[in-house]
Amino acid sequence: MRVVTLAGSPRFPSRSSALLEYARERLNVQDIEVYHWHLQNFAPEDLIYARFDSPALQTFIGQLNEADGLIVATPIYKAAYSGALKTLLDLLPERALEGKVVLPLATGGTVAHMLAVDYALKPVLSALKAQEILHGVFADDSQVLDYQHKPSLTPNLQTRLDKALETFWQALHRRDIQAPDFHLPQGVAHV
Repeated sequence: MRVVTLAGSPRFPSRSSALLEYARERLNVQDIEVYHWHLQNFAPEDLIYARFDSPALQTFIGQLNEADGLIVATPIYKAAYSGALKTLLDLLPERALEGKVVLPLATGGTVAHMLAVDYALKPVLSALKAQEILHGVFADDSQVLDYQHKPSLTPNLQTRLDKALETFWQALHRRDIQAPDFHLPQGVAHV
């Protein structure tokens, strides 16, 4: 099983990337292969000038195609997710998330920004045809105790992330279960 993580903060390290680091550690224990990406992997001019042939973008799209799921983390600025993340998402093919399970994570200065994931980020993920977009996790800045070194999170945030990752893991496994072929008996017309 493969998962791509994408840190959508223009800064690295960041509070939102600390959430991804925590998630990666938990997924590795479950023997899930994780490809990690952050905005610094892409040349700014490739994003700004919409260079669809960018080698980094092509590699990212290839790994995303092979992945079963995506965990995307972003800071919330002025009630919206990172503009740099939006620029990257705009370069993805129309069906880039088709068949994928997506877990959004976000950080922000105040809980007043909590709904930005639902109202701003999830519609874009849906437009990229994600199979299932899970209920995300929002952390206010005070819950990420250290992000410069090894991520340190409050116990409450760890509990919420653990529950979200468990749901993500279950959704990945649901995705792998193939429904049996459905055939109408002979003589029954399609409606």
